[in-house]
Amino acid sequence: MNNRENVLRALRRRNPERVPFEFVLCPSHIDAFEKKTGSRDYQAHYGFPIRYVDLNPTRKKTDFSVYYENLPAAAEPLNWNPEWGVMGVQGSVAHFQEMLHPMKNFQSVEEVKAYPWPDFNEPYRWEGVRERVESLITNDLIAVAFMQMTIFEVAWYLRGMDNLMIDMKMNPEFADALFDTITEMRIGMAEKFARSGVDILMLGDDVSTQLDMMISPESYRELLKPRMKIIIHAAKAIKPDLLVFYHCDGNCRKIIPDLIEVGVDILNPIQPECMDPVEIKRLYGDRLTLWGTLGTQSTMPFGTPETVKGKCRALIETAGKGGGLLLAPTHMIEPDVPMENLDAFIEAVEAYGRY
Repeated sequence: MNNRENVLRALRRRNPERVPFEFVLCPSHIDAFEKKTGSRDYQAHYGFPIRYVDLNPTRKKTDFSVYYENLPAAAEPLNWNPEWGVMGVQGSVAHFQEMLHPMKNFQSVEEVKAYPWPDFNEPYRWEGVRERVESLITNDLIAVAFMQMTIFEVAWYLRGMDNLMIDMKMNPEFADALFDTITEMRIGMAEKFARSGVDILMLGDDVSTQLDMMISPESYRELLKPRMKIIIHAAKAIKPDLLVFYHCDGNCRKIIPDLIEVGVDILNPIQPECMDPVEIKRLYGDRLTLWGTLGTQSTMPFGTPETVKGKCRALIETAGKGGGLLLAPTHMIEPDVPMENLDAFIEAVEAYGRY
C-alpha cells in the first residue's frame, strides 16, 4: 500500500496499514532544525505524508495604514495578515504578537463593502495550482488546501472580537455584511481548490474556549453553520470525494453533530485537555476522523520522552483503532517543547504506528 492509499484509507476510516502523522514547528524550532540538519524542510526530513498547496502571491498593493489611528512604528514590518490588512505588534515572547484590527472603527455596511478585500479569486492567483497538485499526487503525497480561519476568525481579526460579538447581537446588518462578504470569497476559493484536485480542504474557526463554546450553539447555528454548509457543499459538488477538515480549538462538543451534518469529515485538534479523544472516537468515530489528539499544553512541553511515547501508543491503540486518526500535536510546536520530545513523537509513530 503506497502513502496516498494508506493516508486516504486512514482518513476514511477503512483500516489503513499505518497511522499517518504530522506537526507544525514554530519559527524558533525551525531555526533549531536548520542548525541541526542544514535544511528548513522538516516535512521532507521526517517523511510527512501530506503537503500544503498555496496560491500565487498577490500583485495587489494596498496601504492599509489608512485604516489605523496612530499605528505604532513597530507594526509596520509586522503586517500580521497582509492580504486582509490585519497588523501585529511584536510581543515580548518568541513569535507572539498583539493583533490590531483595521475595521475597529467602522460604523456602516458601506465601509465594509468599500474595504480593499483580498483578490484570492483572480485567475492569476490560480495559475499553476492544478499542476502543483498533480505533482504532489504523482509523488505519492496528499495535497492539502489551507483555508482555515474561514469566516468567524477572519471577521474578528478585521473587526476586533469585542466589536464583532456586539455586532452579532446589536448590529446584525453589519455582522451579516461582514460574514457574507467573507463567505462569498471562500465559496469561490473552495470551488477552485476542488477543481484543482486537492485531497483535503482545511476549513475552521475557533468558536470554543477551553471550557465551552465561545458563542452559543444557537448563534453558531444561526450565523455560521449555514454559511459553512454553503462553502462545503459548493466544493463537494465539484469533487464529491473531497475530504473536509475542520479546525476548532477548545471544547466544541456541542456543535460536533452540526459539523458532521454540514459535511465535515475530519475534526481537529481534539485537545485532550478539553475533550477526551477516546470518548469522541466512541461517539462519532463511525462518521468523523480525528486529526491531532496529542496535548501541546501538557504532554509535549511537560512530559518526558517516555511519557510522549506512551501517550502516542495509547492514542494509536484507542482513538486510532481501525483507522480514523492522523496523529499530531494539537497545535504548533511552541518554543517550550523540548526537541527530545519531538524525536520521541517520531520514534513512537515508527514503533507503534502499524496496525
